[in-house]
Amino acid sequence: MKILPLALLPLLLATTAHAAPDPYAARVAKVLKATPLIDGHNDWPEALADKIKDKRWTVPLDRLDPATFHTDIERLRAGGVGGQFWSVWVSADLPELQQVKDTLEQIDLAHSFARRYPKDFAFVNTAAELRAAHKAGRVASLLGVEGGGQIDGSLAVLRSYRQLGASYLTLTHARTIAWADSATDNPQHDGLTPFGEAVVHELNRLGMLVDLSHVSEGTMLDALRITKAPVIFSHSSARAICDTPRNVSDAVLKQVAANGGVVMVNYAPQYVSEARRIWSAARSGEIARYNAPPFNGLYIGDPEGAKKALADWEKANPEPVVTLSQVADHIDHIAQVAGVDHVGIGSDFDGVGSLPQGLSGVQTYPALLAELMRRGWSDADVAKLAGENVLRVMAAAEKVAAGMAGEPAGSGTVAGLDGVK
Repeated sequence: MKILPLALLPLLLATTAHAAPDPYAARVAKVLKATPLIDGHNDWPEALADKIKDKRWTVPLDRLDPATFHTDIERLRAGGVGGQFWSVWVSADLPELQQVKDTLEQIDLAHSFARRYPKDFAFVNTAAELRAAHKAGRVASLLGVEGGGQIDGSLAVLRSYRQLGASYLTLTHARTIAWADSATDNPQHDGLTPFGEAVVHELNRLGMLVDLSHVSEGTMLDALRITKAPVIFSHSSARAICDTPRNVSDAVLKQVAANGGVVMVNYAPQYVSEARRIWSAARSGEIARYNAPPFNGLYIGDPEGAKKALADWEKANPEPVVTLSQVADHIDHIAQVAGVDHVGIGSDFDGVGSLPQGLSGVQTYPALLAELMRRGWSDADVAKLAGENVLRVMAAAEKVAAGMAGEPAGSGTVAGLDGVK
């Protein structure tokens, strides 16, 4: 496979992002030569498993259909990617023991990238290893376990994930679990239970990052109160701009700054645009109004009639356009409230059904960085956004873990700590 050298980034940016040469392209290339661009969240392993099933183990990964996947090796190279947290996500609706098995398969699939393409990927666990992989011209690969249900209430399972290379745990996904409230489910605990607090402590001891994307604000605040290390939001945006609980309020942003953490901005349109969020909710309501078996819906028993009615509604209510500029607005806002030291990029590529205009795949990071330069960001601040902030957080978590090295492994259980029978 022919690898696109980083020196070609200015040409790529000039020919894909704008008709005329982009005056910021050379600056972007210079930043990404010195600093690895690190994305906090990419669902490529799950997308491969979902869309091509068993072929995921053998399909060539250098070039994939861009209409199906947001990621492949050629586009990672074109986008100047230096480090990627691969999400090992499984559905929170599955029994938790099944989630463990499926997580192990996702972890092995992510490891297979480096096994199959050792010249392109290097599996890393530390900030220093990430910098070394970038210097060697490889995409540093890390793992993020996207949901506390995936440990099945077991600190031993959490430790096993760490031994397999997991670098962060997202405390919940879409569902509230036995020990932590999710942002998108009914709360049960007002944040973390005692076992949830033990999970945060064990993450600190292990040197794993505490990821607060997907969790309720109560869980965010509890984790920020308990953690000894900086936290991350691997793929969340600013709630002041788009008022979904999946985003981060200004009050929490200020606490993230005090903690030393980083919020990595998500590209999902419903988390970027308030108009798009409202439209999506209205569309879901129309779907239920037309056809909600087994008892409700204006067109119940007539799926074709319901389909036509929805098409008519969509024609009368077109989907709001979401753009690269709006993603940059979130980055600007977080930098203004928390500081430029506390913002990063967490695209959610291959985990969303649609993307903002200008951000169609992993090749487009330079265009986003150029937009921020256009707004007045310095090269030093763009480097912080691109990767220096998360590298600092990783190094800080490693230092905390070194200081906790004498502590015994956590042995608490949900039943024992939370009094659950």
